[in-house]
Amino acid sequence: MCAHTSQIQKVSTLEEQYQVKLSDETQRELFDQPSYHSIGFTHAQMLIIPQEKPSVLAAATWGIAPESKSVEELKDYYKEARKFGGGINARSEKAFDHFLYRQSIYTKRCIIPVSAFFEPHDHEGNKYPFVFKPKNKAFLSLAGIYTRIDNKVTFAILTKEASPLFAKIHNKKNRQPVMLSSDQEKDWLKDDLEEEDIKAIFNQDFDEDQLEYYPVSKDLFHPQENSNVDSILDKVEYEELG
Repeated sequence: MCAHTSQIQKVSTLEEQYQVKLSDETQRELFDQPSYHSIGFTHAQMLIIPQEKPSVLAAATWGIAPESKSVEELKDYYKEARKFGGGINARSEKAFDHFLYRQSIYTKRCIIPVSAFFEPHDHEGNKYPFVFKPKNKAFLSLAGIYTRIDNKVTFAILTKEASPLFAKIHNKKNRQPVMLSSDQEKDWLKDDLEEEDIKAIFNQDFDEDQLEYYPVSKDLFHPQENSNVDSILDKVEYEELG
């Protein structure tokens, strides 16, 4: 499960890299504040690039919800949905038959730009967080799907079976987010993709030489600790990990 992300760049950097504009200028100050650690289960507000309007950055709530719900029902829905994962992630293998995902997979795909994301590594029953960051760019592009509920957008990060690298790190769940290469970013938001085109994007291996990864502080997983600090991205050496 990809339930922890980081987005620390200014909105202008996002706009420049993706050639988009923030859809609501009144939100610039809010999203210019670095989010060193966003937690999916808090249903954080993040910026996405939506298929329906790929020229903009739009605010969205992390945790996809059915369009049959009202905004007023979301709080109770998320509370109930937590036992099923809270809509934080969507398994790409179920994208075409799951009652919720199939509503979005053809017409409401999105890119979720992040500066980094975190995954847990299990060692002798203990959990160690690892961060994954791009080596040569400001952002990683995660593939997602979304719904629109009145004036609110909700989204999930798509995941797939882990590559050998991610299976080594995320060695309990053996999953990873679907990451898009620069070439795939524009393809992902095209309106004319068929099922086989979308599956081809899911199945294409990401060039993991473009990733930097290392262990970080266990504060990431401790709700009593403030992990939304710049030091959460610092490398931590654990002797037991070798």
